[in-house]
Order: sequence, then structure tokens, then C-alpha cells
Amino acid sequence: MFKQGSKSDGTRNHILATALRLFRETGFDETTMRDVAAKAGVALGAAYYYFPSKESIVAEYYKYVQDQHLLRAREQFLLAKDLRSRLSAAIHTKLDVLQGDRRLMSALFRYGGDPEHRLSWFGPETREHRELSAQIFAEAIAEQKLPPDVKDVAPTLLWALHMGILLYFLYDKSSEQKRTRKLADGAIELILQARRFISFPVIRPIRKRAIGLLREAGLVP
Repeated sequence: MFKQGSKSDGTRNHILATALRLFRETGFDETTMRDVAAKAGVALGAAYYYFPSKESIVAEYYKYVQDQHLLRAREQFLLAKDLRSRLSAAIHTKLDVLQGDRRLMSALFRYGGDPEHRLSWFGPETREHRELSAQIFAEAIAEQKLPPDVKDVAPTLLWALHMGILLYFLYDKSSEQKRTRKLADGAIELILQARRFISFPVIRPIRKRAIGLLREAGLVP
């Protein structure tokens, strides 16, 4: 699951993998650092040496998720021939990465929605992850001829859209979360339809005003 390096890296990765397995099997709240150390076969002090808290383990997990998303999306981009397939790759590969971790992500949701918490998906400490995720969407539309203002804000807007899809995904009880997959495909179709008229001169004043409002609110760069 995680890259191996030095012996120290191996121990750290072993503790991380063990902790995530316990989070998935037992629950995030129910698992303690003592449980992690015991299951990993290391001293409690060693577990704390590598990870000062459960939250630091989750922060590392967030990084792993984004790295995997980037890797899988880029692999699919090499095969994608059009905007539909590139957007589909960007969204569906993220769902693929998280498919087995819906329970864990649901448990972490209360932190993700708290802007003051270090694990918040919208807080300063996870900014790097957000930027990396938005970069995936920037690469997905890189070859598209779009107005400069649209191309500037589109990655952030697509990131926000995918976050909404992920929220639905966490609570989707359909078989293999097929409803979420269908929702994602429907959203992509709407984007493709909007793409056809976004450059029309008659739309320009509305587009300019809408982007201006988003910037004033600090929602896009």
C-alpha cells in the first residue's frame, strides 16, 4: 500500500497500515493509539514517535488518497480521447480510491466539515491536498479552448463538484454505489452541455458577474 524505504520508513508504514486497518474494522473513534501499537507489535512510545496522534495518521492517509488519485487519473488521461472521458477519469478514479473506505470517511466527516479542525477538508492544513486535487481537474481540461477567466476558475469549481459527489457517495446505500456513479456521469453531461455555450458573447456579462461573485467570496482564486 505504501512505498518502502529505510527500516525507519518500513516501521512507519507498518504502523500506518495497521492503524488504517483498525480504523476500517473497528472504527476511528473506537481505536486508540494503544490499540494501534499493540496490533502493530511496537511499543506505544514508538507509535507516538512516528504519529503523535490519530489525527496525524489520518493526515497521512489524506496524502495517500490524493497521490493515488493523481496516479490513477493520469493513467486514464493517457487513454482518454475527449473531454467526457477525461472528466470521467478524474471523478471516477477518486471514487475507486475511496470505494473501500466509505465507513472511515463517514466517521471523519465531522472533522472534515469543521474549518477550525486540522483534518478539515477546507482548512489551511489540508490546502496542499485541495490544490493537488484541483490540479487533476486542471489537467483534465488542459487541452480545452476556454475563455481565460473560465479556465482559471474551472479546476476549483470542478473540485467543488467532486466534493459534493463524494458526500453523496459516503451515504449512498445502492449496490456498489451505482447511484453515485450515475450522478457523476449526469453531472459530466451537464458540464459538456454548458461547454457548448460558455463562450457565447451573450453569456459573457453573466459569466463575468458570476465569477466576480465567487472571487469576492473567496471561493475561487
